[in-house]
Amino acid sequence: MKKIEVADGIHMLSMNVEDILFEGMWDIANGVTLNSYIVKGDKTAIIDGVIGWDGIPDTLYKNLEEINIAPKDIDYLIVNHMEPDHSGWIEDFKKINKDFTIICTDKSAKLVKSFFGDDEKIQVVKEGDTLDLGKGKKLSFHPVPNVHWPDTMLTYEEETKTLFSCDMYGSFGKINENYCDDNLTEEEIEFFEEEGIRYFSNVMATFTPQVKKAIKKTGEFDIKLIAPGHGPIYRKNPQKIIDDYTRFSKYSDGAGKNEVTILWGSMYGMTKKAVDYAEKVLEKKGIKVNKLEMPLKSESEMMATVFKSAGIIVAAPTYEYKMFPPVAVALEELGRKKVTGKAAFSFGSYGWSGGAQKELNEILERNRMKWDFVEAVEFEGSPLQEDLDKVKEGILKLIEKMEDKIVK
Repeated sequence: MKKIEVADGIHMLSMNVEDILFEGMWDIANGVTLNSYIVKGDKTAIIDGVIGWDGIPDTLYKNLEEINIAPKDIDYLIVNHMEPDHSGWIEDFKKINKDFTIICTDKSAKLVKSFFGDDEKIQVVKEGDTLDLGKGKKLSFHPVPNVHWPDTMLTYEEETKTLFSCDMYGSFGKINENYCDDNLTEEEIEFFEEEGIRYFSNVMATFTPQVKKAIKKTGEFDIKLIAPGHGPIYRKNPQKIIDDYTRFSKYSDGAGKNEVTILWGSMYGMTKKAVDYAEKVLEKKGIKVNKLEMPLKSESEMMATVFKSAGIIVAAPTYEYKMFPPVAVALEELGRKKVTGKAAFSFGSYGWSGGAQKELNEILERNRMKWDFVEAVEFEGSPLQEDLDKVKEGILKLIEKMEDKIVK
């Protein structure tokens, strides 16, 4: 556990978590931080509590003592969001302090009762409500529903101009030394750019319209510091993560980097021949290519890579009159996460019958994905040169479609 004073009277307690599936399904190859914040005035509050994640109250004692805070002196638990990675420690905390008040939205209050019993001291807050901790520390509360649960809120501390943003402005990726943006190396900045995209696409993309509203709400505050529940703190340039999230929101609507992701699968190597050819065509055009062979790539990586790309190629053979199942499953997940408006092209091999393209169209329509496709190319068995010529023609048209979608 790392302890850092990030502003006057405000401490972060952060721990790295590895070898878990985030939300029980997302592979996080580079781990994730779980961040808690202590705000101390005459009274003391914990925000986004994850301390005690290991279930051992002694861990909490030790870390609080090192910043001269006694657990019995904590008056408030600010629950910005009830997902257990932010609130699951409450039950353990009750073992060392039974005299505290939970501050949360009305939707969170219902979850507190269902998760931890109905005898909690709960104070429900709504937009603009405040809590004066004394010594200049005053918190205000601002619900941002469905970012990414219906109960989520932002908490703002007026004196230090700190926004405690919960999952908003968060990122995957463990932190070894530098927890604040004013200390990040160029390599770490690039690392958290990629981990931020992975986090947004895996966790937030479904709720992009609500994220956009939260970005707009952020603009109402005078912010010197953004303190998220996951990832680094932004105090040198908090506008950077706001701009990043604005850009990520555009990725969700079809924009992307000047990259093409080939989402593909092949049973016996025939579709793969066209995939390899497509890669060479794109490289000659100076376009970065990401190849995702399904099901060998994790859903987490697939989601992030497709999400950030301006152009997508779906390459899959027909399998039992339908699309090669691992690619179809990936497309369904992209539809569930509401990744819409991508410029795209598809091709694939078939044997006794086609069918992959038909299922592709069904997935797109069912999920209202509105991807802008170049005319598909399907070929029987191994692709002939005339088939590869059609693939090249499709790629060139795809590149044209991408031009209006590229956002750096």
